[in-house]
Amino acid sequence: MVLAQEIQWMSMSEALAAQKKQPKKIFIDVYTVWCGPCKLYDRNTFSNPQVAGFINEHFYPVKFNGEGDETIVYKGKTYDNPKYNPAKAKRRNSVHEFTNYLGITAYPTVVFMDETAGLIKSVRGYRTAPQLELFLRFFGTDLWKDIRTQEAYDRYVANFKPSFQ
Repeated sequence: MVLAQEIQWMSMSEALAAQKKQPKKIFIDVYTVWCGPCKLYDRNTFSNPQVAGFINEHFYPVKFNGEGDETIVYKGKTYDNPKYNPAKAKRRNSVHEFTNYLGITAYPTVVFMDETAGLIKSVRGYRTAPQLELFLRFFGTDLWKDIRTQEAYDRYVANFKPSFQ
């Protein structure tokens, strides 16, 4: 019997520590507690066993609240949310410094980092499993290193045949 696969989410700090021991890319789901499309990601896309299996295999998966109060030490700098208000924990809050560092201006956004926690790319907006697969395979299997022009990327997108249901 095959058990349903779930994404093995961790904090950014846990992912960075794991990456030092065993290099692997990082996938970050930047969400907020009030974001409807973020909840769709959890319910529809991240619960997909094919998505979960691929993310677990190729990435350290991070769940990061873009308006939360987690302290992150990234590349020697500490990122906090100094204006975080615990009374607003279940609704809109101030934006975390790490969210700003990543250049995120909308939720949900997924972020892809390389094996040294270097930023590769962020992708805004909700995606279904087949739509997210395009990006997971592109960044997870290092295709992004070989596709160097807009024309080549457009061909990749045009010819991409998703296998996730």
